Amino acid sequence: MATGRKRSEPTMQPSRRAQLAAQQQAAARARKRNRILTLVAAGVGVALLVFGLVLQPRSPRVDPPTAASTAGETVRTDSHRLTDVPNARVTFVEFLDFECEACGAAYPSIEQLRASYGDRVSFVVRYFPLEGHFNAQRAARAVEAAAQQDKFEAMYKKMFETQKQWGEQQVPHDDLFRQFAVELGLDMTRWDTDYASDTTWARIKVDIDDGNALGVTGTPAFFVNGQRLQPKSFADVTAALDQALD
Repeated sequence: MATGRKRSEPTMQPSRRAQLAAQQQAAARARKRNRILTLVAAGVGVALLVFGLVLQPRSPRVDPPTAASTAGETVRTDSHRLTDVPNARVTFVEFLDFECEACGAAYPSIEQLRASYGDRVSFVVRYFPLEGHFNAQRAARAVEAAAQQDKFEAMYKKMFETQKQWGEQQVPHDDLFRQFAVELGLDMTRWDTDYASDTTWARIKVDIDDGNALGVTGTPAFFVNGQRLQPKSFADVTAALDQALD
């Protein structure tokens, strides 16, 4: 009886493996691009363009107050102020999410606005972490815990300056945020307690509730003297502030 020889399984050549790996990486990049394009279509991309487009100056669009606007407060007595001008005639409010790419893109322009208008305009920040961002609530907690030690602005800047390091990831970054607090020289026993406390979350939730009542559905969302501002360019924002200051 003839005995059959066991056929050996074909061995994939190294060049073929490298080719398949490259194809898989390209497919992964394509999926990521498609996800970003989907977000753009949903409105996030529009927000990214708020300060990125260089357009001719135009009259800013300021939505008139609506019934929804009266249900929430754009500014509260304990709202966090990046600049606080005594008896300011103009208040600029941003509802933001520290993990939001559009907010990160707008951050340098907000800093530019503060440099130009900070002596005449009060700049206020409100928390609005979006549910679709895995670390957004953690980031808000970290900033609010720092605020309890008068380090709101320092942690606010830290979050945006490091956003690419931790944003858009499906893993918790509690340890990284704690390291930020260490770098800021905070009392870590107190920070740890505040970071996990219900009181901290309740403070953040007030901002979220106000944003919802005001019709905020995405970030960044801007208000000038209580009226919603939907700019198409940086010039629209400066025009709105100049108009309010006149």
